[in-house]
Amino acid sequence: MNQLITIENNELITIKGATRVASSTQAQAVVDTESNTIIISGSGIEVKKLDLDGKEVSFSGKFSNLKLSSLNAEKMPLLKRIFR
Repeated sequence: MNQLITIENNELITIKGATRVASSTQAQAVVDTESNTIIISGSGIEVKKLDLDGKEVSFSGKFSNLKLSSLNAEKMPLLKRIFR
């Protein structure tokens, strides 16, 4: 399943395709999907909806950064990533 990230008025982020919420604090949330890890940074971040059976999670707050990290890149050895 592909992921879909929706940002509404920089105050609500919805991620469809979520398989796990690895962590969530007021400053950062980390969400895993089948192919990526999504890192959301900002302030006042709160989980508004958590439905892992439906693979959907929503966060509210003030967002400053959204980073996608490929799971395949993280599993690759460090030297291989440096010398590609």
